[in-house]
Amino acid sequence: MTIRIYVRASTKDQDAERALDDLKKFSTSIHGVTVEYIENESGTKLNRPILNKLLGEAENGDTLLVESVDRLSRLKQDEFEILKGRIKEKGLKLVVADLPTTHMLISSDDTITGSILNLINNMLIDLLATMARLDNDKRRERIKQGLERSGYKPSGKKADTIKHSRIKELDSKGLTKEEIAKAVGYGVATVYRVLKDAK
Repeated sequence: MTIRIYVRASTKDQDAERALDDLKKFSTSIHGVTVEYIENESGTKLNRPILNKLLGEAENGDTLLVESVDRLSRLKQDEFEILKGRIKEKGLKLVVADLPTTHMLISSDDTITGSILNLINNMLIDLLATMARLDNDKRRERIKQGLERSGYKPSGKKADTIKHSRIKELDSKGLTKEEIAKAVGYGVATVYRVLKDAK
């Protein structure tokens, strides 16, 4: 069995490895090889390169060890369901260091007690993930209110009118959205948006 330690911080300025030593010590109580995954990405993103790598390398029966639920997810409910589905699909045991009931999963088997424990842990993890997302939403709202009170007005990213004109021109020539995106160096979604806004 492999213990896959996942640590995450939102930005490069934050120390994603802050909890690593504690998790490594914790992992010594679990018998197996330890692999570390360190990521600087927002927990509000479902598509995270290091987390994807972990899930790609994981095997049935491995343990996914995280410090707390908010280090794994600050996702919206539907996206968290997708992530949980991927973890379950891989056959990973999710152990959260600051959620003691999950520690019992390490040695639990497929008995009735194990099933009940699993059910309780799933409910607790769902609750903590929802709280983490709400906390993130509240923090963003407080920042927005603070900026509004201070009179700060973000200028935002200016549209590249030359590229937008080129998109419309290429569209009128019958190129596909993918061909246009490649020609102007934009994503296909941006091409669709520019053309939609132009109507």
